[in-house]
Amino acid sequence: MPNRLQHHCETPHDAMKPDRDGPRPPTAENSKQFNQLQELFDKSFKAARVGIWEYTLPDETITWTDTVYELFGLEPRSSLTRAATVALYTPESRRKLTEVRSAAIKNGDGFTLDAQINSATGELRWIRITAIVERQDGVPVRLFGMKQDITAEKTLFDQLRHVAETDAVTGLASRAKFESMLDEVTASGLSGRKALLLLDLDNFKTVNDRLGHQAGDDCLREAAQRISQAVPDAALVARLGGDEFAIIHDCASVQDLEDICRGVVEKLEWRVGSSRNDVKVSASIGAAMIWQAIPAKDIFAEADRALYAAKAAGKNSFRLLHRADPIADVA
Repeated sequence: MPNRLQHHCETPHDAMKPDRDGPRPPTAENSKQFNQLQELFDKSFKAARVGIWEYTLPDETITWTDTVYELFGLEPRSSLTRAATVALYTPESRRKLTEVRSAAIKNGDGFTLDAQINSATGELRWIRITAIVERQDGVPVRLFGMKQDITAEKTLFDQLRHVAETDAVTGLASRAKFESMLDEVTASGLSGRKALLLLDLDNFKTVNDRLGHQAGDDCLREAAQRISQAVPDAALVARLGGDEFAIIHDCASVQDLEDICRGVVEKLEWRVGSSRNDVKVSASIGAAMIWQAIPAKDIFAEADRALYAAKAAGKNSFRLLHRADPIADVA
């Protein structure tokens, strides 16, 4: 059987095609050049961890180059079945692959998918699949394309994302992560089941001024731990910057929100420093229910106004602003 994979890939052979003046007779020189280019092509693909694959319909014949076998942890040239190879994909990637593959076969030209596999040797890898659907008289007859190892790329991306989404001092979520999740929650249609709490530490500036910035950082870490303990089931706890924190929490009613706020206020009251030179730290909280169809910026503004009201009322308390009643003192 002719090597159809090679036929459908750009190889050095393409550079050796006849020109418009007609075919050129083979010579020792251009044959040597072809072999050198072919070797360079193969080495480049192997170095880039890229392999070629083909799947014919309807006989379900699978053809892989050696690199694809290596990616899946299988012996080169060993027999392949679709069921066995698909079983090596993680459940979520298997679901996505089935979805995009079926759509492409039905009415598309191809697809690109980043998928995770658990190789036959037990290694978790990420691969990027590119696929083209070939049709004859409108009927799909085969799929072919490339599979590339992108594990290193994914690992680096995850590390960078973790840095971007994590506050360096407290280990809580960062402001960027908080804003992303608040946007997601308000757009999800389930927002009426959640609430937003904004929290400031009372007397944090005094801690920094009297005890130093190291004590201030320790205070922030202690606050993060106490908040996490007070709301162990929170959807997200984040540090927004300075002594400002935010909590997104499941919340069925305003009464539930009051109970959550009260528990956090009680937990965040402690003394920082030595017995002779200490500072009392507490928390002021502004909270708002997250209602469907209310933009994230408006929910945040409502909780922020409530926080201002709590601080103006003497701190170490919480406030909720109700839309029908501008300020409701519930502390």
